[in-house]
Amino acid sequence: MKVIIRFMIPVLAGNLLQLTYMIADIRIVGGFIGDEALAAVGATTVIFSLYMGFFMGTANGFAILTSQKFGAGKPEEVRVTFAAALMLGVCISLILIGVTVAALDPILVFLKVPEELMEDAGMYIEIVLLGLIITMIYDVLLASARAVGDSRTPLLILILSVVLNIAGDLFFLGVLHTGVWGAAAATAVSQVIAAAVCWVFLYKKYEFFRIKIKDFRAINCSMVKNMLAGGISMGLMSSLISIGSLILQTAINGLGDSYIVAQTAARRLTEAMMSVLIAVGQTMATYCGQNFGAGRKDRIKEGLKAGYIITGIWCVAVIAAVYLLSENLVILITGSSDLLMIHEAARYLKIDCLLYILVAVIMIQRNSLQGMGDRITPLVSSGIEMTGKIILTYTIVPVLEYTGVILVEPIVWIVMIIPLIIQTRKVV
Repeated sequence: MKVIIRFMIPVLAGNLLQLTYMIADIRIVGGFIGDEALAAVGATTVIFSLYMGFFMGTANGFAILTSQKFGAGKPEEVRVTFAAALMLGVCISLILIGVTVAALDPILVFLKVPEELMEDAGMYIEIVLLGLIITMIYDVLLASARAVGDSRTPLLILILSVVLNIAGDLFFLGVLHTGVWGAAAATAVSQVIAAAVCWVFLYKKYEFFRIKIKDFRAINCSMVKNMLAGGISMGLMSSLISIGSLILQTAINGLGDSYIVAQTAARRLTEAMMSVLIAVGQTMATYCGQNFGAGRKDRIKEGLKAGYIITGIWCVAVIAAVYLLSENLVILITGSSDLLMIHEAARYLKIDCLLYILVAVIMIQRNSLQGMGDRITPLVSSGIEMTGKIILTYTIVPVLEYTGVILVEPIVWIVMIIPLIIQTRKVV
């Protein structure tokens, strides 16, 4: 347990830093430009999350080959794989973002963004999408740093990025009074600066990040196929959840501004409360991978038990906090006095938190199986999650409205956990 906790702490710190910005962003936007602007941001946040998840997963997939070359002691090939990751990352992001921006109006209609929010929502997500080209480069840099054993630099750069994001929000919205587009611009500018700092730092610190034209010329078809296979599969894994959430968002957007803001606030608080579960899951991927390679299934079993105990204690603490403080937490991060919004966001948290223990098991087992080399079962489970969200969005949400939205994820958790439990029992 001590080993798992020590490894988990820096991972958790990074996750919490990202969530700190997301929550601060809601508070700043809601505080400076009001509930309608916050609803415009919330109505399209799922698109941003979809691409963020896909790009991060893709970058991590690219970095697998980089880590293999580094472990083999081949610095020249590390440079080539780094160059290939940058090239592929930029190409993929340009294609996806270009297509999305070109089809943005139909996408907003599909998401059922209210007419009065359409202009602000479109402006916000367009600026954010254009900035995601830099985000992809940023993700490749951080993933490559971790691939050569440097976990400190990504954490420091993440701290810088969060500080710049919050400072940018305060400057654009509080000083310049820009409106919704300022929140998007703050995100884009912070990513540009953080990526530039990261590049300079890695360039100076590591010889194999000092890429030259010849490194791009050394990229071959076999390498590209290998990196695309790993990158796209991991990117798809990361984005399957967001695809289901995107469909669910279409139903939420049709319920009105109060429900959009309620969902935005509730989701940010949910992400904060699940941060420990996610960090334990990420830790178990490395822990199980190492011990599986060493043939130590006994340690894997002990590690799983430790993970269940840690997350179980956390889930009990979360339930207590939600039932005591949920309304106050919603007010704190939104700055809103909309009683309907506050009540519905708190209701969402009070119902869903009772089944967070299922999420704990899902996170632990899905990541553990990946660490032990099983890519199929976690992908099947994620596919069930996406499919379940889509089916329930079109069945129970039209009947139960926001109550249906609240129940979608707990129902999906109950189903998607089944293949994970079966496979974990077989392997361990």
